[in-house]
Amino acid sequence: MKKLFTITILLASVFHFNAKADEKYGGTLNLGLGIGGYSGYYGYVNRSLPVLHIDYEFAVAKNFTLAPFLNFYTFSNDYFYGGQYYTYRQTVMPIGVKGTYYFDDLLGAGPKWDFYLAGSLGFAIVTESWQDGYTGDKNFYGSPRDLFLDLHIGTEYHINRKVGVFLDLSTGVSTIGLAIHKL
Repeated sequence: MKKLFTITILLASVFHFNAKADEKYGGTLNLGLGIGGYSGYYGYVNRSLPVLHIDYEFAVAKNFTLAPFLNFYTFSNDYFYGGQYYTYRQTVMPIGVKGTYYFDDLLGAGPKWDFYLAGSLGFAIVTESWQDGYTGDKNFYGSPRDLFLDLHIGTEYHINRKVGVFLDLSTGVSTIGLAIHKL
């Protein structure tokens, strides 16, 4: 999995240098806050959680970008076992690459708007811990997925040439955030 991720990043970098210099897509840092967990990458949390999102888009071809991304969320639960309450904490960091196709030319969108469809592929790093002294069943259930594929539809409104706000609706984690463009 790490090899696939590394190869994808290298290909994105190579294609980035071959992309048109006047292309307006790519060279964008996206910072977002979303809701996930329940229907997100693992689906066994049983509630929605705030998720932090960061990605950086590289132009690969006309109207197409690749963006390595990292998401982060954490949660804890209290369990009653043997007459005491114990705390369980889990932290999940989904990592992957998001491929985005922009439909601005097709839709005739003005320079203030971007509209896109995307797919993201990745895996998640999961850490978990129990409070000291807990001797019950430390297994978690729900069989986390090793690999995930999410679909996205989104839009961005450009406040100016350098900054925009975006809304990304996803089958994984939907986010709203700030897009910072290079000049």
